[in-house]
Amino acid sequence: MNMISRRQAGKLLAAGAVAAAGRLRAAERIDSVVQGVQIGAQSYSFRDRPLDAAVEAYRTVGLGEAELWQGHVEPPKSREALRQWRLTVPLSRFHEVRGKFDRAGVLLYAYNYSFRKDMTEAEIDRGFQMARALGVKYITASSNVSLAPTIDSYAQRYQIVVGFHGHDDTRDPDEFSTAETFARALRGASPYLGVNLDIGHFTAAGGDAVAYLRQHHARIVTLHVKDRKKNHGPNVPFGQGDTPIVPVLRLLRDEHWKIPANIEYEYGKPGLDTIAEVEKCYAYCRQALET
Repeated sequence: MNMISRRQAGKLLAAGAVAAAGRLRAAERIDSVVQGVQIGAQSYSFRDRPLDAAVEAYRTVGLGEAELWQGHVEPPKSREALRQWRLTVPLSRFHEVRGKFDRAGVLLYAYNYSFRKDMTEAEIDRGFQMARALGVKYITASSNVSLAPTIDSYAQRYQIVVGFHGHDDTRDPDEFSTAETFARALRGASPYLGVNLDIGHFTAAGGDAVAYLRQHHARIVTLHVKDRKKNHGPNVPFGQGDTPIVPVLRLLRDEHWKIPANIEYEYGKPGLDTIAEVEKCYAYCRQALET
Protein backbone atom coordinates (compact mmCIF):
# COMPACT_ATOMS: atom_id res chain seq x y z
CA MET A 1 0.00 0.00 0.00
CA ASN A 2 1.15 3.58 -0.49
CA MET A 3 2.34 5.01 2.81
CA ILE A 4 2.14 8.61 3.89
CA SER A 5 5.60 9.50 5.21
CA ARG A 6 6.26 10.65 8.76
CA ARG A 7 7.44 13.95 7.29
CA GLN A 8 4.17 14.35 5.35
CA ALA A 9 2.15 13.49 8.44
CA GLY A 10 4.12 15.99 10.49
CA LYS A 11 3.50 18.69 7.90
CA LEU A 12 -0.24 18.01 7.91
CA LEU A 13 -0.38 18.14 11.70
CA ALA A 14 1.70 21.31 11.79
CA ALA A 15 -0.44 22.91 9.10
CA GLY A 16 -3.58 22.18 11.09
CA ALA A 17 -2.06 23.68 14.22
CA VAL A 18 -0.88 26.78 12.38
CA ALA A 19 -4.30 27.29 10.81
CA ALA A 20 -5.96 26.95 14.19
CA ALA A 21 -3.50 29.33 15.82
CA GLY A 22 -4.34 31.92 13.20
CA ARG A 23 -8.00 31.71 14.14
CA LEU A 24 -7.60 32.00 17.92
CA ARG A 25 -8.81 35.33 19.22
CA ALA A 26 -10.55 35.13 22.56
CA ALA A 27 -8.46 32.42 24.20
CA GLU A 28 -5.02 30.90 24.01
CA ARG A 29 -4.99 27.23 23.18
CA ILE A 30 -5.36 24.83 26.09
CA ASP A 31 -2.24 22.70 26.46
CA SER A 32 -3.09 19.03 26.96
CA VAL A 33 0.13 17.65 25.47
CA VAL A 34 1.60 15.22 28.00
CA GLN A 35 5.21 14.14 27.51
CA GLY A 36 4.90 14.96 23.82
CA VAL A 37 1.58 13.13 23.34
CA GLN A 38 -1.50 15.15 22.39
CA ILE A 39 -4.42 14.04 24.56
CA GLY A 40 -7.86 15.19 23.44
CA ALA A 41 -11.36 13.81 23.18
CA GLN A 42 -13.93 12.72 20.65
CA SER A 43 -16.84 15.05 21.33
CA TYR A 44 -19.06 11.95 21.42
CA SER A 45 -17.72 11.68 24.97
CA PHE A 46 -19.98 14.65 25.76
CA ARG A 47 -23.00 13.36 23.84
CA ASP A 48 -25.24 14.06 26.84
CA ARG A 49 -25.11 17.80 26.12
CA PRO A 50 -25.43 20.14 23.13
CA LEU A 51 -22.47 21.57 21.27
CA ASP A 52 -21.91 24.74 23.31
CA ALA A 53 -21.95 22.78 26.57
CA ALA A 54 -19.65 20.14 25.04
CA VAL A 55 -17.13 22.83 24.06
CA GLU A 56 -17.28 24.19 27.60
CA ALA A 57 -16.68 20.65 28.89
CA TYR A 58 -13.34 20.56 27.06
CA ARG A 59 -12.34 23.69 28.96
CA THR A 60 -13.51 22.27 32.28
CA VAL A 61 -11.57 19.03 31.82
CA GLY A 62 -8.56 20.86 30.35
CA LEU A 63 -8.43 19.16 26.97
CA GLY A 64 -7.04 21.24 24.13
CA GLU A 65 -7.78 19.06 21.09
CA ALA A 66 -11.05 17.77 19.68
CA GLU A 67 -12.48 15.41 17.12
CA LEU A 68 -15.98 16.67 16.40
CA TRP A 69 -18.77 14.09 16.39
CA GLN A 70 -21.28 14.77 13.61
CA GLY A 71 -24.10 14.33 16.09
CA HIS A 72 -23.06 17.60 17.71
CA VAL A 73 -23.73 19.40 14.42
CA GLU A 74 -26.47 17.50 12.65
CA PRO A 75 -30.09 17.76 13.82
CA PRO A 76 -32.08 14.63 14.74
CA LYS A 77 -34.07 13.99 11.59
CA SER A 78 -35.40 11.11 9.50
CA ARG A 79 -32.92 9.65 7.00
CA GLU A 80 -34.27 11.57 4.01
CA ALA A 81 -34.67 14.79 6.00
CA LEU A 82 -31.09 14.46 7.21
CA ARG A 83 -29.89 14.00 3.64
CA GLN A 84 -31.65 17.20 2.60
CA TRP A 85 -30.23 19.05 5.60
CA ARG A 86 -26.71 17.99 4.69
CA LEU A 87 -27.12 19.16 1.10
CA THR A 88 -28.68 22.52 1.96
CA VAL A 89 -27.26 23.71 5.29
CA PRO A 90 -25.15 26.85 4.72
CA LEU A 91 -21.45 26.15 5.09
CA SER A 92 -21.27 29.28 7.23
CA ARG A 93 -22.78 27.07 9.96
CA PHE A 94 -19.50 25.15 10.04
CA HIS A 95 -17.46 28.35 10.18
CA GLU A 96 -19.49 29.23 13.27
CA VAL A 97 -18.81 25.84 14.83
CA ARG A 98 -15.08 26.23 14.24
CA GLY A 99 -15.21 29.64 15.89
CA LYS A 100 -16.70 28.14 19.06
CA PHE A 101 -13.72 25.80 19.45
CA ASP A 102 -11.20 28.50 18.57
CA ARG A 103 -12.64 30.92 21.13
CA ALA A 104 -12.47 28.17 23.75
CA GLY A 105 -8.80 27.52 22.99
CA VAL A 106 -9.46 24.01 21.67
CA LEU A 107 -7.83 22.79 18.46
CA LEU A 108 -10.46 21.25 16.20
CA TYR A 109 -8.39 18.53 14.57
CA ALA A 110 -10.88 16.28 12.76
CA TYR A 111 -14.53 15.98 11.80
CA ASN A 112 -16.30 12.67 12.29
CA TYR A 113 -18.54 12.21 9.23
CA SER A 114 -19.35 8.57 8.59
CA PHE A 115 -19.66 7.59 4.92
CA ARG A 116 -22.19 4.79 4.47
CA LYS A 117 -23.54 2.80 1.54
CA ASP A 118 -26.92 4.53 1.69
CA MET A 119 -25.33 7.91 0.94
CA THR A 120 -25.57 9.58 -2.41
CA GLU A 121 -22.35 10.87 -3.94
CA ALA A 122 -23.67 14.39 -3.29
CA GLU A 123 -23.81 13.56 0.42
CA ILE A 124 -20.29 12.18 0.34
CA ASP A 125 -19.03 15.28 -1.43
CA ARG A 126 -20.85 17.47 1.06
CA GLY A 127 -18.99 15.85 3.95
CA PHE A 128 -15.70 17.02 2.47
CA GLN A 129 -17.13 20.49 1.97
CA MET A 130 -18.16 20.56 5.62
CA ALA A 131 -14.69 19.46 6.73
CA ARG A 132 -13.09 22.14 4.58
CA ALA A 133 -15.44 24.75 6.05
CA LEU A 134 -14.43 23.58 9.53
CA GLY A 135 -10.81 24.10 8.56
CA VAL A 136 -9.74 20.53 9.35
CA LYS A 137 -7.44 18.31 7.31
CA TYR A 138 -8.86 15.05 8.64
CA ILE A 139 -12.19 13.22 8.55
CA THR A 140 -12.83 10.17 10.67
CA ALA A 141 -15.46 7.79 9.37
CA SER A 142 -17.28 4.67 10.50
CA SER A 143 -17.64 3.59 6.92
CA ASN A 144 -18.03 0.53 4.73
CA VAL A 145 -14.92 -1.17 3.38
CA SER A 146 -16.41 -1.32 -0.13
CA LEU A 147 -16.68 2.49 -0.25
CA ALA A 148 -12.91 3.00 0.07
CA PRO A 149 -12.20 3.67 -3.66
CA THR A 150 -15.02 6.22 -3.88
CA ILE A 151 -13.92 7.95 -0.67
CA ASP A 152 -10.33 7.98 -1.92
CA SER A 153 -11.30 9.89 -5.06
CA TYR A 154 -12.96 12.64 -3.00
CA ALA A 155 -10.16 12.69 -0.43
CA GLN A 156 -7.61 13.29 -3.17
CA ARG A 157 -9.74 16.01 -4.73
CA TYR A 158 -10.13 17.89 -1.45
CA GLN A 159 -6.72 16.90 -0.06
CA ILE A 160 -8.33 15.83 3.19
CA VAL A 161 -7.17 12.60 4.85
CA VAL A 162 -9.91 10.14 5.82
CA GLY A 163 -9.25 7.84 8.76
CA PHE A 164 -11.51 4.79 8.74
CA HIS A 165 -12.87 3.86 12.17
CA GLY A 166 -13.48 0.27 13.21
CA HIS A 167 -15.87 -1.38 15.63
CA ASP A 168 -15.94 -5.02 16.71
CA ASP A 169 -18.47 -6.43 14.24
CA THR A 170 -16.29 -9.16 12.80
CA ARG A 171 -19.26 -10.96 11.17
CA ASP A 172 -19.79 -8.42 8.39
CA PRO A 173 -16.84 -8.25 5.96
CA ASP A 174 -17.95 -4.80 4.80
CA GLU A 175 -17.54 -3.29 8.28
CA PHE A 176 -14.16 -2.16 9.62
CA SER A 177 -13.05 -4.25 12.59
CA THR A 178 -9.85 -6.28 12.14
CA ALA A 179 -6.47 -5.51 10.64
CA GLU A 180 -7.54 -7.43 7.54
CA THR A 181 -10.49 -5.10 6.90
CA PHE A 182 -8.27 -2.03 7.10
CA ALA A 183 -5.72 -3.70 4.80
CA ARG A 184 -8.39 -4.38 2.16
CA ALA A 185 -9.52 -0.76 2.18
CA LEU A 186 -6.02 0.71 2.01
CA ARG A 187 -4.57 -1.70 -0.56
CA GLY A 188 -3.60 0.42 -3.56
CA ALA A 189 -5.13 3.55 -2.03
CA SER A 190 -3.62 7.02 -2.06
CA PRO A 191 -1.98 8.51 1.06
CA TYR A 192 -5.28 10.32 1.67
CA LEU A 193 -6.81 7.18 3.16
CA GLY A 194 -5.78 6.11 6.63
CA VAL A 195 -6.95 4.65 9.92
CA ASN A 196 -8.71 6.07 12.96
CA LEU A 197 -7.66 3.27 15.30
CA ASP A 198 -10.08 2.72 18.17
CA ILE A 199 -7.89 0.67 20.46
CA GLY A 200 -10.86 -0.48 22.56
CA HIS A 201 -12.94 -1.78 19.67
CA PHE A 202 -9.82 -3.24 18.04
CA THR A 203 -9.06 -5.18 21.21
CA ALA A 204 -12.67 -6.39 21.51
CA ALA A 205 -12.45 -7.62 17.90
CA GLY A 206 -9.37 -9.71 18.71
CA GLY A 207 -6.67 -7.32 17.53
CA ASP A 208 -3.31 -6.37 19.08
CA ALA A 209 -3.39 -2.58 19.21
CA VAL A 210 0.29 -2.24 20.17
CA ALA A 211 1.47 -4.39 17.27
CA TYR A 212 -0.86 -2.65 14.82
CA LEU A 213 0.28 0.80 15.95
CA ARG A 214 3.92 -0.20 15.67
CA GLN A 215 3.46 -1.54 12.15
CA HIS A 216 1.03 1.03 10.73
CA HIS A 217 1.63 4.24 12.69
CA ALA A 218 2.43 6.18 9.52
CA ARG A 219 -1.11 5.57 8.29
CA ILE A 220 -2.94 6.29 11.56
CA VAL A 221 -4.79 9.62 11.68
CA THR A 222 -5.97 9.51 15.31
CA LEU A 223 -6.47 7.05 18.13
CA HIS A 224 -9.69 6.57 20.08
CA VAL A 225 -8.79 5.66 23.64
CA LYS A 226 -11.28 3.55 25.55
CA ASP A 227 -11.10 0.35 27.59
CA ARG A 228 -12.96 -2.81 26.60
CA LYS A 229 -12.82 -6.48 27.40
CA LYS A 230 -11.67 -8.99 24.79
CA ASN A 231 -14.03 -11.21 22.82
CA HIS A 232 -16.57 -8.47 22.13
CA GLY A 233 -16.67 -7.59 25.80
CA PRO A 234 -18.17 -4.42 27.30
CA ASN A 235 -16.79 -0.92 27.70
CA VAL A 236 -15.36 -0.49 31.19
CA PRO A 237 -13.58 2.29 33.15
CA PHE A 238 -9.97 2.84 32.15
CA GLY A 239 -7.71 0.22 33.68
CA GLN A 240 -10.43 -2.40 34.17
CA GLY A 241 -10.42 -3.94 30.69
CA ASP A 242 -8.04 -5.69 28.31
CA THR A 243 -7.17 -2.73 26.10
CA PRO A 244 -3.42 -1.89 26.29
CA ILE A 245 -3.97 1.82 26.95
CA VAL A 246 -0.74 2.31 28.87
CA PRO A 247 1.58 0.53 26.38
CA VAL A 248 -0.07 2.36 23.45
CA LEU A 249 0.35 5.80 25.02
CA ARG A 250 3.94 5.07 26.02
CA LEU A 251 4.71 3.88 22.50
CA LEU A 252 3.49 7.25 21.15
CA ARG A 253 5.64 8.99 23.75
CA ASP A 254 8.81 6.97 23.25
CA GLU A 255 8.67 6.90 19.45
CA HIS A 256 7.62 10.58 19.18
CA TRP A 257 4.74 9.71 16.86
CA LYS A 258 2.50 12.77 16.49
CA ILE A 259 -0.83 10.96 16.56
CA PRO A 260 -3.53 12.54 18.73
CA ALA A 261 -4.91 10.19 21.38
CA ASN A 262 -8.57 11.07 21.80
CA ILE A 263 -10.48 9.86 24.83
CA GLU A 264 -13.84 8.39 23.87
CA TYR A 265 -15.91 7.99 27.02
CA GLU A 266 -18.39 5.17 26.46
CA TYR A 267 -18.67 3.16 29.65
CA GLY A 268 -21.04 5.61 31.33
CA LYS A 269 -24.21 4.52 33.06
CA PRO A 270 -27.18 6.67 34.10
CA GLY A 271 -26.28 8.78 37.09
CA LEU A 272 -22.58 9.14 36.35
CA ASP A 273 -21.19 12.66 35.90
CA THR A 274 -19.77 12.81 32.36
CA ILE A 275 -17.22 15.51 33.11
CA ALA A 276 -16.01 13.75 36.24
CA GLU A 277 -15.59 10.49 34.31
CA VAL A 278 -13.72 12.13 31.43
CA GLU A 279 -11.48 13.80 34.02
CA LYS A 280 -10.70 10.32 35.40
CA CYS A 281 -9.88 9.10 31.89
CA TYR A 282 -7.57 12.07 31.33
CA ALA A 283 -5.85 11.52 34.69
CA TYR A 284 -5.29 7.86 33.78
CA CYS A 285 -3.65 8.88 30.49
CA ARG A 286 -1.46 11.48 32.18
CA GLN A 287 -0.27 8.99 34.80
CA ALA A 288 0.55 6.47 32.08
CA LEU A 289 2.70 9.02 30.27
CA GLU A 290 4.35 10.61 33.29
CA THR A 291 5.59 7.37 34.88
